[in-house]
Amino acid sequence: MNTLKRIASAYSNTSLVLRIFIGLVLGILLAYFAPAAAVKVGLLGELFVLALKAVAPVLVLVLVTSSLAAHQSGQPTHVRPVLVMYLISTFSAAALAVCASFLFPTTLALDISSAEGNPPSSIIEVLHNLLISIFVGPIQALNTSNYIAILAWAIALGLFLRHAAPTTRVFLADMSDAFTRIVRFVIEQAPIGIFGLVASTLAVSGFEALYGYARLLMVMVGCMLVVALLVNPLLAFIRMRRNPYPLLFTALRESALTAFFTRSSAANIPVNLRLCEKLKLNKDTYSITIPLGATINMAGAAITVSVMALATTHTLGITVDLPTALLLCVVSSLAAAGVSGVAGGSLLLIPMATSLFGVDTEIAMQVVAIGFIIGVVQDSFETALNSHTDVVFTAAASYGSEHPVATEQAVRSGPQASRE
Repeated sequence: MNTLKRIASAYSNTSLVLRIFIGLVLGILLAYFAPAAAVKVGLLGELFVLALKAVAPVLVLVLVTSSLAAHQSGQPTHVRPVLVMYLISTFSAAALAVCASFLFPTTLALDISSAEGNPPSSIIEVLHNLLISIFVGPIQALNTSNYIAILAWAIALGLFLRHAAPTTRVFLADMSDAFTRIVRFVIEQAPIGIFGLVASTLAVSGFEALYGYARLLMVMVGCMLVVALLVNPLLAFIRMRRNPYPLLFTALRESALTAFFTRSSAANIPVNLRLCEKLKLNKDTYSITIPLGATINMAGAAITVSVMALATTHTLGITVDLPTALLLCVVSSLAAAGVSGVAGGSLLLIPMATSLFGVDTEIAMQVVAIGFIIGVVQDSFETALNSHTDVVFTAAASYGSEHPVATEQAVRSGPQASRE
């Protein structure tokens, strides 16, 4: 019994990031030496992702409602600058992807059977679906993890509950605290979940199928790294007027790492909310911008759609002029904002993008099938980029409105907070 207590104590006292790294290494080793066993432990990863997805919708509803109900008039929320940074980052990512595709043209082997899915036929359909998703009942929104509708209901309830009895607002605060504690418990199991995810993914898929698309992946991942390490820090610097890299590295370690393996922006919402809390950000801000960012902050998706669409045109010998390329940037950016926060959500936007160049739907769906093959890498990097940026921009907006000394101390406290 004492031995088990010592093991449990050592586990809880070890940095979460270090535990995740150990789980990652063990997952790789198990997949290499015992693939059959690695497939079975994949259940641990599935349960971890399901737990995150299960708690996230209710957490967002309760947290936003409680924050708005307790909000005092005149307190700053900094939501608007975060939304501006979301939009600029997504469009910049699409433009970068278009430029990279022209500099490093890639061709595809379009001989793969069509993938399943119902892609949108136009940007109007994407925006239409995004709009009507708001007008959904609260129970249905929670059941389907419709975060746009959940946010709409939470904002409406929070605004009207500002005039509720003090005991009601205290109850909401207690509920918010209770769900936050549940999230903390789930996140503590991340090393076990990532161990299962890595082991099963490598055992089932491996990387053999990726070798033929190495050039395509290099263009995609290269664009995502440039956005993550240069474009987004520049936007954060413009807002904060301080070195953004301590904040960026904290977000990469605490948020991007888990998003890389869960491959779901929605599943990573609890992770980001917890990180914002540890960074001591304004709760009225991050309770809105984090779940909203999981839906509309999709720079990685814009890169995927743009690169895959232009790779199709290069393969078919279609000439793309500058105005059409700019139109692709706009379409990719707007469509990416309507992507569902689940694994592989951006791939079904490819037929809509290729339709700008008159590409047949059947050929476009073959490109989607290629996307699913490389999705082991592409979607992991895409989600990591999208998700950690939500925290970076939220923190930049909050720190940008504080006193310079306080800002510097808050940014530097991030890495220390991550070891608590």
